[in-house]
Amino acid sequence: MTRTTATGSLALAVVLLFTLGTLAAVLIRAEALSGFGPADWAALRFSLVQATLSATLSILLAIPLGRAIARRRFPGRGLLIMLLGAPFILPTIVAVFGLISVFGRSGIVSDVLGFVGLEPISIYGFHGVVLAHVFFNLPLATRLVLQGWLAIPAERFRLAASLGFRARDVTRWLERPMLREVLPGTFLVIFLLCLTSFAVALALGGGPKATTIELAIYQAFNLEFDLGKAALLALVQFALGLAVALIAFRVALPTGFGAGLDRSLRRWDAAGPGFVLMDTVIIALATVFLVLPITMIALDGLPRLLSLPASIWWAALRSLGIALTSVVVTLALALPMAALSVKSRLRVVEGIGSLTLAASPLVIGTGLFIILFPLTDPFALAFPVTAMVNSVMSLPFALRALVPALGQIEADYGRLADGLGMSGWARLRLLWLPRLRRPLGFTMGLSAALSMGDLGVIALFAAPDAPTLPLQIYRLMAAYRMPDAAGGALVLLVSSLALFWIFDRGGRAHADT
Repeated sequence: MTRTTATGSLALAVVLLFTLGTLAAVLIRAEALSGFGPADWAALRFSLVQATLSATLSILLAIPLGRAIARRRFPGRGLLIMLLGAPFILPTIVAVFGLISVFGRSGIVSDVLGFVGLEPISIYGFHGVVLAHVFFNLPLATRLVLQGWLAIPAERFRLAASLGFRARDVTRWLERPMLREVLPGTFLVIFLLCLTSFAVALALGGGPKATTIELAIYQAFNLEFDLGKAALLALVQFALGLAVALIAFRVALPTGFGAGLDRSLRRWDAAGPGFVLMDTVIIALATVFLVLPITMIALDGLPRLLSLPASIWWAALRSLGIALTSVVVTLALALPMAALSVKSRLRVVEGIGSLTLAASPLVIGTGLFIILFPLTDPFALAFPVTAMVNSVMSLPFALRALVPALGQIEADYGRLADGLGMSGWARLRLLWLPRLRRPLGFTMGLSAALSMGDLGVIALFAAPDAPTLPLQIYRLMAAYRMPDAAGGALVLLVSSLALFWIFDRGGRAHADT
């Protein structure tokens, strides 16, 4: 067994422990399984419909936006690329507040409609859940699609221009093959995100007509304490994720563009004024849609920033420690799994990493609590457990960023490295790490930001006097201390963006070439 196989198998074992192991603990704890009732079938239908529509809309909007950003150079482009990570890394409940400020009955859009004599709109219900999911996932889809566009060597576009290719020819021969490889995995990740959505459905949905499976699991645990029903719902969710993963992996095809010379990208096929105007409008509309809710959060929180209680700052330090720990654990799991996936060419490795989303943080946290409770005090392990679960939940994004990049490196330079006898630490240091800077920076930034804003497992494990910042904000909101909650939300927003920017900076530098 090689070192790559050994370390990758160990990482796989850890992931399986946190997914199937915790799910098994929930099943063992349950005394009996109850059948699906009408409300459960309604939750299943609602979950599938809203997840499918949310993922489809996110991708359909991300394709023109990613193409526009990839083929244009304009002031603030780097800032826009950084902001594309902002809605996704926002704590969900904070971002929902921002959307309500814009699209709620007392929001900006309703005010404009009232000014012209129309009725205000409501954000609650099916359309509100889909809108929130598109807000959260459009930036992620755009970043993943943008990476695909930037992976096409500039020499291919130069050759296309010399051959007289028009825009539709470039789309047919260069862009569609790239999209066929990138979109299935992107759809899978977003579909699973929407399928396991909890806070959005809790805040904007709810009731018999707008309940997701995740919300039904929470209700089964906390309202009915029916572990059998919760376990059955979790299994259904897990099976759905597995089915979607298999479909996505089967339709993904390699593009085979090969290596380039890292020259600056220039798009002769889209230099006309019509293309420039179209890209400008797309970028402007997407920027307003993504920035406006974040701006509302800043405007609400800024007046309270200098008078926040000390408990918020201590909570922020706890969240920062958990986030940095999660980054280290995420890399320790993702790199060996990506290497094992590429070397063995077993797509099931990436599929197992993606299944952590199907398991859901709520089910994982419940299973861990059941496992730890007879052995030790679970509350004393709140921080390491939260960091580990957050790392496992970040794996699908890490693998989607690392596996294609590492596969391309091995396809381009693997034989040469083998011929030079380069293996182990030398291969990692001299071949992989220098060319993985962009996906590694994206992975570390995303992992840190997601962990910084997590409000899932910590709600089950945290002691009353040691909350993280998201949990402290939630408690302030529950106590109707909205000004302090708004100030804490702004601190959390700035902290999450700062962590993402620091780690992602190297990747963004490569995005300009």
